[in-house]
Amino acid sequence: MIWTTLKRSLAAGVVAALGMATAAYAEYPEKPITLVIPLCAGGSHVLISLVITSIIHQKLKKDMIYLLSPRAGGQKGTQEVANSAADGYTLLFSHNYIDMLQQHVENLPYDPNTDFVPVARVNYAPIAVVVRGDSEYKSFEDLIAAAQAEPGSVDMAHSGNWGALFVPAAQIMKATESIFNLVPVQGGGPAMQALLSGDADVTMGFPSTLSSLVDSGQVRVLATAGDERIYDDVPSFAELGIGGDVGFMHRVVLAPAGVPDAVKAKLGDAFTQLMGDKTFKKMMGRLNETIDLIDGPGYQKMREQQNVDYKALVESLTQ
Repeated sequence: MIWTTLKRSLAAGVVAALGMATAAYAEYPEKPITLVIPLCAGGSHVLISLVITSIIHQKLKKDMIYLLSPRAGGQKGTQEVANSAADGYTLLFSHNYIDMLQQHVENLPYDPNTDFVPVARVNYAPIAVVVRGDSEYKSFEDLIAAAQAEPGSVDMAHSGNWGALFVPAAQIMKATESIFNLVPVQGGGPAMQALLSGDADVTMGFPSTLSSLVDSGQVRVLATAGDERIYDDVPSFAELGIGGDVGFMHRVVLAPAGVPDAVKAKLGDAFTQLMGDKTFKKMMGRLNETIDLIDGPGYQKMREQQNVDYKALVESLTQ
């Protein structure tokens, strides 16, 4: 009898505790959420984060605030989120190269495979190869011919080793048997500034950062990633003989591992609602950005495949 009573008391206590926890998470979020961007100002992630945070508060009923935390190729901000409480109030807005590729080229202060879980992939962006509007390189073929004729004579600004600009540059060099002089700077924004100031001959960018520069004639797009053309008069990589998964950035929101399922569900639902928001669609359209949500579990499967593919890529480029 005593044992039966004790078991009932313990069971009641567990149920009560679970009930209180569920009720607590049902109130999430009770304070603003911080979206950490491990990249510099001026890049496409910052522009997209401005769009996200200006609208998603309507779905969450609390503000989401973006916070820039650059340096160390994205590792600084990523580590900060990895070390934060798994309560859903600190999230990471990263991309596939920082998330799944860096582990194969550096010893990281965190393990992306065990320290994070995906909340949502917001969209993807195809890279574009760009030069200044007054550049001597009128076409992608002109650029490659120069890099083949005099290896290292063409300066390409990129956002850091094994980053979103470096990897497609390395893949292009391999595919075309050409050699650029790869010039690292502190982010996508600074890479574009290096091009515009004349400190580089070529760089890469994403549609959200290129619209006004293309319209004003400050830059000329020579090629874009993928099978289909983005600009009517600009060839795609596929047309130029560069096939495969070259030059695609997946923008993903990650949470520290261990975040409660109820919190992940609320965040996932908010991002799903965001994708259908008319204002969000309009603002993303103005940036020439895609809207292509993949939920957390769906993107986790992609992450696992990226892990395998990037390991093979790094081995092929470094051996």
